Amino acid sequence: MKLTLNRSIAISLIPQIIIVKWLGSYPEFIEKYYSNGIYPIISTFFRSLFGWVSFSIGDIVYFSLIILGLGYLFINAKYIKNNLKVFFTNCIMVLSIAYFTFHILWGFNYYREPISDKFKLKEEYSQEELLLFTKKLIQKTNATQLEITKDTSLAVVIPYTKNDIFSKTLKGYEKLQKKHPFLSYQKPSIKTSLFSTGLSYMGYGGYLNPFTNEAQVNGRLPNFRFPVVAAHEIGHQIGYSAENETNFIGYLVTVRNSDIYFKYSAYAYALGYCLNDINKKDPELVKQLLEQLNTGVRNNYKEMSVFWKAHENPLEPIFKSVFNSFLKANNQTKGIQSYNAVVSLLISYHKNNRL
Repeated sequence: MKLTLNRSIAISLIPQIIIVKWLGSYPEFIEKYYSNGIYPIISTFFRSLFGWVSFSIGDIVYFSLIILGLGYLFINAKYIKNNLKVFFTNCIMVLSIAYFTFHILWGFNYYREPISDKFKLKEEYSQEELLLFTKKLIQKTNATQLEITKDTSLAVVIPYTKNDIFSKTLKGYEKLQKKHPFLSYQKPSIKTSLFSTGLSYMGYGGYLNPFTNEAQVNGRLPNFRFPVVAAHEIGHQIGYSAENETNFIGYLVTVRNSDIYFKYSAYAYALGYCLNDINKKDPELVKQLLEQLNTGVRNNYKEMSVFWKAHENPLEPIFKSVFNSFLKANNQTKGIQSYNAVVSLLISYHKNNRL
């Protein structure tokens, strides 16, 4: 068999996977030479290149590739049918190029040292600690809701545009990096996704485009949740891939913001994860805790529930399953459940930092 360029690139996928997994077993090396070495240069370049554009270049690239791919399949259907080996080789070649590019531009961050090392946090907690922290969050969430609305029955309405929220999120990062320089964010490139409707039906609040380093946020999200999601996606941009870690960063940036609406969004966000964690073992206790929430807070949670239920569809579980497999393939053994692992970081952090 003649070893053509296409076949060579396709075959290279196997050693690539081996090398990535081998390098991934040395998180100190990845942390020093990639996450704090090569990656900041790459990410700053792409954010400088695309950050000034008001719309998502990455979304347009994805859309164009999908159209070109479908067009190729349609036009060459007969040729493909008669040359399945060639077609299969070409598909593997494209996958090989994408795999290489993904890891060089961003993906190696999946194998860096955990953020808990930087904050000196222990990722473990007892049920008693979880319950105590949850009750404190209930008090903070209720108090902030009342301070904003002056009425316990009213849901909080964040009176900002999406661009306003982006600007305030950047100020939050500026404030936080003074205490934690490793969370520094330069050359902003954060945008609402052109595919926000599609993201809603897929069940996603946003994503980072690893090939253009643009942070994409679902523009259809209610403002109640938007600040934390925006901060979460920027967390991916600055080099943190694990979802529990970017959830933690998103919370910190938002809760330490001087804006009271942002604080409320962060408290409610963290509380939601804690209640979900308790619910796994004691659903009846969660019902009692929910009763302690101001009606206005419950109305905000209902707002999010109504939003996601309005976009439920038969394909959503498939998208979630694909993403779950993607996370597991990239060093997140808990898959999509890794989002919930933020609880241990929150509890450990607030043992030494006042809520």
